[in-house]
Amino acid sequence: MKIIRLFSALLVGIAAVFITPQPSLSIAQRKPNILFIAVDDLNHWVKHLGRNQQVITPNIDRLAKMGLTFSNAYCAAPVCNPSRAALMTGMRPSTTGVYDNSIDWRPAIAQEKTLVTHLRSNGYGTFAAGKIYHEAFARKEEWDEYDKERAAPCKRLNPDDGVGAIKFSPMDCGDDGVSDYSIASYGVTQLARKHDKPFFLSIGFHKPHLPWNVPKKYFDLYPLDKIQLPPYQEDDLKDIPPAGVKMARAPGSNSPDKPSDHELMLQSGRWKEAVQAYLAAITYMDGQLGRVLDALEKSAYQENTIIVFWGDHGWSLGEKHHWRKFALWEEPTRAPLIWVAPGITKANTKTARIVDFMSIYPTLSELCGLPIPKHVEGKSIKPLLTNPTMKWGGVGQTTHGFKNHAVRTPLWRYIRYANGDEELYDEVKDPYEWTNLAKDKKYDSVKAELAKHFPKTDAEPAEGRRNNATRQNRNQENE
Repeated sequence: MKIIRLFSALLVGIAAVFITPQPSLSIAQRKPNILFIAVDDLNHWVKHLGRNQQVITPNIDRLAKMGLTFSNAYCAAPVCNPSRAALMTGMRPSTTGVYDNSIDWRPAIAQEKTLVTHLRSNGYGTFAAGKIYHEAFARKEEWDEYDKERAAPCKRLNPDDGVGAIKFSPMDCGDDGVSDYSIASYGVTQLARKHDKPFFLSIGFHKPHLPWNVPKKYFDLYPLDKIQLPPYQEDDLKDIPPAGVKMARAPGSNSPDKPSDHELMLQSGRWKEAVQAYLAAITYMDGQLGRVLDALEKSAYQENTIIVFWGDHGWSLGEKHHWRKFALWEEPTRAPLIWVAPGITKANTKTARIVDFMSIYPTLSELCGLPIPKHVEGKSIKPLLTNPTMKWGGVGQTTHGFKNHAVRTPLWRYIRYANGDEELYDEVKDPYEWTNLAKDKKYDSVKAELAKHFPKTDAEPAEGRRNNATRQNRNQENE
């Protein structure tokens, strides 16, 4: 009788499996969501990266503890428009001819080639707020929804607006007086929503882009008498070739009547104030990132959401007599890159393997189980996400303008300008790039090997330049 009862119970259980409707996995459960966080003009002054010890970035560091940090990640171009166009389309500036902020990238690159359209065509909802592409050339029809930025009234507290093109001031307002607050709020709202398909949620923070105008409380975190200037040598340009000096906009490089950014800063005596303002803008942005991370942790999506955090390029604050981006050295080309991929990355890990941001498009495609489009030039770094210490032969390749290229490896940075001028730096012995070795014959074989990584094509600048010179100059200066 016991055997009969057990057998009957077994039959009932088996029947229940086939008769009772089983919950099916939704699209959102089958494919990972993506939280895509872009930051404008953020160099590697992030606490956990160690390049700047005074910066306060608890939320970026918190994100780093959730996944894998690439401590040596490099942009495709040290300018907003070509950097973002390359990252979002998988095609390098030397392929598309999109070299600067004055070129409309959209006629040069078909919509079906973008990362957004690739994901959308494969079942993803696409949502965004803030700066993802270059602001002047947004292609908002790619997105299901693109939020409009807002900011509360905000009053500048400094009687002036900064030094030359370097604009900064503490502000009399709350966090919502800067549009990044509304950008973060959009992310919070989307993460609280119920999504019936996987989402690609892009949050594009503006700060620390100029102007460095953020609430005064962030300036107060950095007392002026405690500010440390970046490493600097007065004679640093003595071994830089003419093309490099001109690119740095050093005194006399453009016009003897127009002082460089650095010359203006030295004349003003406000170098420390500018560093303070940049740090304050970073910490303000960090707080908005924290709001988004809080929302993700409270949401239903934390366990199935890939996070990619990236800066579009680096920034110089006087190193090598240079300010802003627009150069091929370490500071303007290196930026943060953090990946959190559930089930793949391990918490609180870091790798020094060299990558560039052309890897983002193919890596996301692979992680989402999608084909990597044939036009994509970057290499997927999924193997590094799994094993950050594996042997890796990748390099960082950066282009600034027509035929000006830099290659970064674990040992070297090699720069070759369009006119043939060169720079070579030993990144192990000389991490601040103070000694140019390019003219030393004993490094000719090193340069020859590194040159193999330069682009095989150099496309002419793309059509579609705007004719408004005033608008173009403003873009070059501030975007």
